[in-house]
Amino acid sequence: MAHPRRISIMGSTGSIGTSALDVVAQANAAGDTSFEIVVLAAGRDAASLAEQALAVRPEIAVIADESQLPELRDRLAGTGIETAGGTSAITESATRPCDRVLAAIVGAAGLASTLAAVRQGTDVAIANKESIVCGGKLILSEAARSGARILPVDSEHSGIFQSIGDGRSLEKLSITASGGPFRTASLEQMAGVTPAEAAAHPNWAMGIKNSIDSATLMNKALEFIEAAYLFDVDAAQIEVLVHPQSIIHGMAHFSDGSVIAQLSMPDMRAPIAYALGWPDRLTTNVARLDLAALGRLDFEPVDPSRFPAIELARRAISLGTGGTTVLNSANESAVSAFIAGQCGFLDISWVVEEALSRFSSGNMASLACDTLDEIAYLDQFGRDTATELLRMAPSRAGG
Repeated sequence: MAHPRRISIMGSTGSIGTSALDVVAQANAAGDTSFEIVVLAAGRDAASLAEQALAVRPEIAVIADESQLPELRDRLAGTGIETAGGTSAITESATRPCDRVLAAIVGAAGLASTLAAVRQGTDVAIANKESIVCGGKLILSEAARSGARILPVDSEHSGIFQSIGDGRSLEKLSITASGGPFRTASLEQMAGVTPAEAAAHPNWAMGIKNSIDSATLMNKALEFIEAAYLFDVDAAQIEVLVHPQSIIHGMAHFSDGSVIAQLSMPDMRAPIAYALGWPDRLTTNVARLDLAALGRLDFEPVDPSRFPAIELARRAISLGTGGTTVLNSANESAVSAFIAGQCGFLDISWVVEEALSRFSSGNMASLACDTLDEIAYLDQFGRDTATELLRMAPSRAGG
């Protein structure tokens, strides 16, 4: 057997991180690939991080919330596993020598560690779409300089990556959306939904932020932007289709009329395994697809009146990296407010639309977003604008 593949998991206690550890355990048990864990990094759940560390024995366990470091140290005392805390420790740990970093820290908070790994020349399996949405131009230019490869983990981009080949004669790309829990709901029905209802995804098991993004289709909007960066195509060459079964994840359309699609059951372990094992395929316990039992695959266009997120993504990407950064940060703030009961479900897209309008009419559109400082500045602009707008949300018509 070849030498073990050494990987670091940034965001290990989230849904992607826990699924990745399951993929690693299955691969090691199957004997097709051997994995060793270098870094486990998490946000604030010291107990879960320590439990994971005791199971897989990384070199170091890192917690972003420094107030949780004493608990992490206590739980791992005497094990020989290093511990560290704080956002700078998260970033530093991403530069530890390894074969692949899984970037799964949710939100813009994952950008610094992703960029640090790329600058180190380490291949990155990227599940943190916000890093590409906010810092795609910077990350990809640094990857070209360092030789790091960016391997997509989102099921849609993994599907395209598996279908696109060398990209010659490519006409367009298709990414699919399940439609979320409100695919057939009216605007009136959506106006009064609760965070729990919005997080109840019909097909995928995800964290609450990603689940709510799926309910607004903002998750698909972020993936739309990510696809443009990752595969270097114009926004006009990307379509989004609602596909309730979530079996086809991505498609590549070619100039001869051929369409190549990737199919699998809706289970994040499949794209995680592909990204961690590439160029090899790992053995997983993902349920096998039975098309005869499934019987049918349905597709429909996105209704922009009920789900404006895709059109907002097209607008944001036309404004450059600054626009996509503002879209992301305004959305993160609005989703947090919705979870906290401070605004309605429909206010989320309204906040993003208004934040983009303020950005495009201001004097910030000239920022190139070539540095983390510029990205951070626009990220904060989006959050501050969202906060101001959310104070208006309870009184806006239809909110």
